[in-house]
Amino acid sequence: MNLMAFILMDFWRNFRNFGNTFFIVVLPTALYLFFGVYNDWSEFDAGNGNVSAWIMIGMAVYGAITATTALAGSAAVEIQTGWGRQLSLTAMPHGAFVLAKSVIALMMAVLPVVVLNVIAYFTVAQMPAGVWVATIGLTVIAALPFALYGLAVGLLFRSDAAVGAASGVLVIFGFLGNAFMPLEGVLLDIGRFTPMYGSAALARYPLTEGTIVGTTGFVGTDPLWAVLLNVVVWSLVFAAACFALQRRRTSR
Repeated sequence: MNLMAFILMDFWRNFRNFGNTFFIVVLPTALYLFFGVYNDWSEFDAGNGNVSAWIMIGMAVYGAITATTALAGSAAVEIQTGWGRQLSLTAMPHGAFVLAKSVIALMMAVLPVVVLNVIAYFTVAQMPAGVWVATIGLTVIAALPFALYGLAVGLLFRSDAAVGAASGVLVIFGFLGNAFMPLEGVLLDIGRFTPMYGSAALARYPLTEGTIVGTTGFVGTDPLWAVLLNVVVWSLVFAAACFALQRRRTSR
């Protein structure tokens, strides 16, 4: 089996998995339609666009992060349960397997971003074209660190069920990370330190330029350095967890 055939086959396998597709595409889309289209605040100002666009970006971030988490975690489980040894009997080297899984994770991450942006364009979301393009690119980039989160969970529990549960936990991360709907007060103060907050704020930065959108208007600002610091720190935490778990595995 050549590399491209494996990528297409495995992408189709993951796409047909209802659990994956629901959390990656269906749930974010439904949440966007509920919170971002059929609400009175949808067309309020959110910087270089409206609140509907603000919510759409957050939902796309959630979908893309769920994709990278699920795919990276599943790849770690597959390798540890013997699938890697099976592939070693074929013409596909281990490096090609890792490359294929990386491409598949990226394809799955792009899927909710494309779907949500198309739906948003034909509903009530408003952004200048340049802002729209920038947020699409940053949404995908902001989701990549969560591949380390999924990998850590896969290394720790070695179970597809655990990886599925880790993807479910992302709903809580999304709420606390200000991805689903505007937070204010204590919840916003807590949310600034959670993993998804930096990713959502980074993806929205071309839209908001750091302004924090609340239910009653603008409630503060996030400097770019603080947003990037959140992303970097949590990426390092996830990477350190992967390194420690891999060392524990190889030392046995």
